[in-house]
Amino acid sequence: MTELSGKRALVTGASRGIGAAIALALAEKGADVAITYERSADRAAEVVKAIEKTGRKALAIQADSADPAAVKRSIDEAAQALGGLDILVNNAGIVLYDTIANVSVAQIDALLDVNVRSPVLASQAAIPHLHAGGRIISIGSAGAERIVGDTGTVYYMTKSALHSFTREARQARAEASHA
Repeated sequence: MTELSGKRALVTGASRGIGAAIALALAEKGADVAITYERSADRAAEVVKAIEKTGRKALAIQADSADPAAVKRSIDEAAQALGGLDILVNNAGIVLYDTIANVSVAQIDALLDVNVRSPVLASQAAIPHLHAGGRIISIGSAGAERIVGDTGTVYYMTKSALHSFTREARQARAEASHA
């Protein structure tokens, strides 16, 4: 299928798991794809090779999603290498489980930095690069609304915040296009 032929995508946190699967699916549909990774350079290289086997252009960018400067740099680098962006997939995320009584400030900060702040900053950085019809997709969790449990409360809170951001950003875009 080539329904995304000519499109350029960036998938954050895509050296493995859901992100790698999304990146490969985009390539199989015809998109050139950049991915970010934090530590797994070897795994990122494997994803790049798999994308290139589809005949698409691929690029891996090292970026810590908890670092605002790295988030912006990765967006700019992907847009430069691919000649623009049509799709941003905010996939990078972390899971830390602990009871409310025991969760540390460092754990709370880490979850907020990667699961909430990073998608907002990535979206801000991507908007100037997105061409007409561009899309921003954020990968959430069923935990945002359907799962309860003391050890996941703070993690689920971050996914709820991401869901809210994505919903409101979509609404703001729709209102702007009708103005």
